[in-house]
Amino acid sequence: MVFPIYAQAISAKQAAKRVEYPLDLWLIGVVSLLIGLGLVMVASTSITTAEREIGTPLHYFVRQSMYVVLGLFLAGIMAFLPLKIWDKNSTLFLFFGIVLLMLVLIPGIGREVNGSVRWIRIGSFNFQPSEPVKLLLIIYLSGYLVRHGNEVRTRLRGSVNPLLVLAVIAGFLLLEPDYGAAAVLFATALGMLFLAGVPFWRFTAGAVIVFLLSTGFILMEPYRLERLTTFVNPWADPFGSGFQLTQALIAIGRGEWLGVGLGGSIQKLFYLPEAHTDFLFAVLAEELGLVGAILVIVLFAFVVLRAFSIARQAQLRELRFGAYLAYGIGLIIGLQAFINIGVNMGMLPTKGLTLPLMSYGGSSMLINCAAIGLLLRVERESRFSSRRPVV
Repeated sequence: MVFPIYAQAISAKQAAKRVEYPLDLWLIGVVSLLIGLGLVMVASTSITTAEREIGTPLHYFVRQSMYVVLGLFLAGIMAFLPLKIWDKNSTLFLFFGIVLLMLVLIPGIGREVNGSVRWIRIGSFNFQPSEPVKLLLIIYLSGYLVRHGNEVRTRLRGSVNPLLVLAVIAGFLLLEPDYGAAAVLFATALGMLFLAGVPFWRFTAGAVIVFLLSTGFILMEPYRLERLTTFVNPWADPFGSGFQLTQALIAIGRGEWLGVGLGGSIQKLFYLPEAHTDFLFAVLAEELGLVGAILVIVLFAFVVLRAFSIARQAQLRELRFGAYLAYGIGLIIGLQAFINIGVNMGMLPTKGLTLPLMSYGGSSMLINCAAIGLLLRVERESRFSSRRPVV
């Protein structure tokens, strides 16, 4: 009897001494690794392009560093704002996002780049409204699933209503056009509905309908159909429609096991277009090899699995809004990373989606950092909910 009592006293003393960190250090560490590696690769992939176009070799690296600082500041704010603020105002925030999508289509406000009108010019910064809309839609769906959870699981109308809202958003995205963002949003929304308990047959029917609509939109636009046929056999026209994909595959092939060395890429020297944005992973695989590529995939897998683990813990503590929010963030980061890496490796048709937390882009960096901040907040509220009220 004495020993168990003594052991309990020691255990209580150790628990009292244990440091309780305010945020998830594992998640912060892995995200920091992704951002840091992304900064290194942005510098490596853009140095030649920046020298030729601007005359300043580190132009894109400096700008990306500024976006990272702002993004980390934004993540810090998100991590310490109560989730109830987002829950109560989720519909209003989504309406604001839709207004931004409408503004980008107004002549004189929206800025056209490479045939797409996706940006609003704010000083020297090009703001892409589709990026915040992704996060705002996840916040809205999380609130909707909390308010109408039973209806979503038992009635068809409950799961159709949010998809109608998403259809409006997708319509504006397709007018830009931004087919990739629309596809990711539909996949994320369907995933959140499934995790909320939508019957499997209804989820399958929704997925089939979305697939058929996506196929229809591809067939309507010749350039989208060309991307699909090029993806199947890029070597049929390696100096034309298949140029980007073939150059990406050459870059990945040159990397072999350990890569050609940081800064040693040949494909980034005006061979591979958009090397610091859409095809950053291909140059990373060339310079750091299979080992570097696998490291990036493992880091993204950890972020997604950690998001789902946080969601599960929140669900067990009946913090349903936080749970759905964490599920949505994990889904959208995982989907974007999977699509970008798949495109770089020739597994998927070319899409204009950057690699989250790594590719060059201010809007993407800011919103992904904000999403990580929200994920940290969910973990914090879940961890402290059973001990004391969350402030």
